[in-house]
Amino acid sequence: MRKILYVIAQQNFHDKEFKIPKEIFEAEGFKVMVASITTDQAVGTFGLRIKPDIAIIDVNPNDFDALVIAGGIGAPKLADYPEVLNLIRVFAAQNKPVAAICIAGYILCKAGILKGRRATVYPADFALTEFRREGVIYSDEEVVVDGKIVTANGPTAARTFAEQIVKLLK
Repeated sequence: MRKILYVIAQQNFHDKEFKIPKEIFEAEGFKVMVASITTDQAVGTFGLRIKPDIAIIDVNPNDFDALVIAGGIGAPKLADYPEVLNLIRVFAAQNKPVAAICIAGYILCKAGILKGRRATVYPADFALTEFRREGVIYSDEEVVVDGKIVTANGPTAARTFAEQIVKLLK
């Protein structure tokens, strides 16, 4: 069974950006494991509570076929953790799908994997500034696929975002 590692912020991940893709992945037969900084209960912006299956520091990338990161106002904090940035780099180096929705595209940018690629992100000033600094070709499309990297700009794109990831894994 193919496995997807789904990373969420410990606090204030976006409930819909997590829930909709997860349901689609599971309906398509993928096993989804949720990871965060710790395995303590994570709380979404709108109150969804999730107990992560694994702490990011304990993840073995070889156990997974794709990496997905949910957005939400807490997501940018994930870029402060070297283990998160390193995990993204390893998945990208292994040519596995790496995906981020909403402001989580900022984290991919901070990891250095978007340089010279097309991508989208929730258009917060700090994210757009980082995209420019890192040489990312910003698109205002809802979902952008560039090779094995999938980015989406917000919760309204959650379904299409998930479908594009599934397409890469089939």
